[in-house]
Amino acid sequence: MADDRNLPAQQPIDRPALERVLARAAELQNRVADAPELMTEAELIALGNEVGLGAEALRQALAEERTRGLAPVDTGMASRVLGSATVSATRIVKGTPDGVLARLDEWMRHEETLAVQRKSPTRIAWEARSDLVGTVQRSFNLGGRGYALSRASEVAATVSGLDGDRVHVRLDANLVGLRTSRLRSGVVAGAVCVMGTGVLLALNFMLPVALIGVAVSPVAFWQTARSFRPAVDRALVMLEHYLDRLEHGEDKRPPSLLDLLSSGRPPR
Repeated sequence: MADDRNLPAQQPIDRPALERVLARAAELQNRVADAPELMTEAELIALGNEVGLGAEALRQALAEERTRGLAPVDTGMASRVLGSATVSATRIVKGTPDGVLARLDEWMRHEETLAVQRKSPTRIAWEARSDLVGTVQRSFNLGGRGYALSRASEVAATVSGLDGDRVHVRLDANLVGLRTSRLRSGVVAGAVCVMGTGVLLALNFMLPVALIGVAVSPVAFWQTARSFRPAVDRALVMLEHYLDRLEHGEDKRPPSLLDLLSSGRPPR
């Protein structure tokens, strides 16, 4: 009699085999349902193998889960009106967690005028430099980089090792401060238009002419506030840019004179 485990898909299954298959399926289902609240990665992979999930897929899912939990959550009225203030990008790249974070830290410091805000073995968070050199670089766009990420309230990199030579990387940029600023500017622009209506009425202008300010007010608000979206799009492009460099193994560039001045190190 042929082994039931190797039955072709179209071959009928007899009653004893059917009972064994259903019993085994129920056992596997119960193992997943009765899984403990906490388990090690090795235990999870072993359980996944029992139900036909590959170790590679499970390791990647675990790495993504570890980085996902630290991502900023953006909700509220401002998010509904102008869109999310947070952007994220992920990639699997070659390297070690320490090496990947070190390269990202160098790029963020030298190419985006950021400074470390918080640091742990698997995560670094940066914020815009507030010193004179950083402010001058951004104000005059020295180097022509645009410094899109310097507009973020926080930029963060989170890494999780997949195996000995690959890392899952997540980059997040939180531009909630910029969104709040643009929202306030939009409110001010709309309010100015409404105030203009009051001035025209006080000067005895005809009512239809005076009400132009009221009609223009929502347009002024939206045109000012909507300028936030291009900044978000540009930040996302830059996150993807740095992940591209990691993925393609781009070597570190030699420091420029501007980098040496901003870091305070004398040229050699």
